[in-house]
Amino acid sequence: MKNVSRTFIASAILGSSLLAAPAFAEQKIAIVDVQGIFQALPQAAEISAAIQAEFKTQIEEVQQLQKDGQFYAERLQRDAATMNEAEKKEIQDKILDVRRQLSEKAQPLEQNIQRRSQEEQNKLLALISQSIDAVSEKENYDIVLNAGAAVFVKDNHDISKQVLEQLNK
Repeated sequence: MKNVSRTFIASAILGSSLLAAPAFAEQKIAIVDVQGIFQALPQAAEISAAIQAEFKTQIEEVQQLQKDGQFYAERLQRDAATMNEAEKKEIQDKILDVRRQLSEKAQPLEQNIQRRSQEEQNKLLALISQSIDAVSEKENYDIVLNAGAAVFVKDNHDISKQVLEQLNK
């Protein structure tokens, strides 16, 4: 009885795979390297420069705080032997104040820069997606996969260049 059921299950699986094979053969599949396209776009570099310009004053302020903290730490280390306790305490208080200011400013600045970068990258990715849709529709592709999802692909199935050309129009 077990052998009959195993034979029946094996036949069913084999039969369904034979019927499904022609359906997959009719699919037109393409690959696109979204990350490569993103990096090739001149807008990607412009995003970085624009964000640096947008947050320039805050970045400079944080950098100055870092320099101040380093200066005070080096001074304390270098001159500690010749300083009296009041001078040491004053320098240590300055170091603590700089660290506090850095923690208040650096982390929110980093989060704001990351948020703005993500917003701008999402805009570019939306444009890339629209271009992929346009090329796919024009070439009648049924499935378009990201290049990272494929183990092996012939070059004639890669539509990345066409998508990049579509974006540059």
